[in-house]
Amino acid sequence: MIKKMKKIFFGLLGTLLLGSSTVFNANAEIINSPPPQAATKAVVDYLTGRFNPTKHKAFVKVPSRYASRSGFYLRKEAFESFKKMHEAARKDGVKLVIRSATRNFDYQKGIWERKWHAQKKSRSAKNKALNILQLSSMPSTSRHHWGTEVDLNSFSNSWFEHDQGLKLFRWMENNAANYGFHRPYTKKDNTRPYGYNEEKWHWSYTPLSIAMTRDAAKVLTDSKITGFSGSKTAVEIGVVEKYILGVHESCR
Repeated sequence: MIKKMKKIFFGLLGTLLLGSSTVFNANAEIINSPPPQAATKAVVDYLTGRFNPTKHKAFVKVPSRYASRSGFYLRKEAFESFKKMHEAARKDGVKLVIRSATRNFDYQKGIWERKWHAQKKSRSAKNKALNILQLSSMPSTSRHHWGTEVDLNSFSNSWFEHDQGLKLFRWMENNAANYGFHRPYTKKDNTRPYGYNEEKWHWSYTPLSIAMTRDAAKVLTDSKITGFSGSKTAVEIGVVEKYILGVHESCR
């Protein structure tokens, strides 16, 4: 009983220190009696996707009936809410299909480096990185690391402008917030001048992701974005401010 109370106490301490509920170690256990630097490291590791979601106790595997293929994982809270949203949409004649969910650091690194090495050697490192950032995140900076993000049905904005795609998009715009889902990558404007271009397919479970976004603002720096080809460009580009934090106000 005493051990359990200590775990709860120090978990709350970590939350107070960092302002969120993301203070986990690699096994999704609340850190026991952490000094601030240990709690910070755990949050950085989580935010940058340096863990295996298939072995993380806070994650659940998404059944294939909700997705385009098997093997996706989400935070348990996000998936429970998604299931309710999925059922409500189905009753209105809308079929939500998860096309992508959690991608950890290693997965994102594979995507990034394939695109990095496919570019012309004569192109500068910064231009290589900016070119990839039009469509893909740097490893350590993707919101898909967090288990709170889903990509739905299509990766083409134009698909959501006609027929079933438009019907789905309108349904999400009118109903998704009731289940905690918001769109981080809306059209750029004065309130969101930086970051990725509009993604009508990308939705974030904000009851968790807002706290994670705020943690990212506190503990991540461009110099901590390392471990892959072209990582040195993170500082030059300013990826934390312009990409990690460059989201719609509903997601921060």
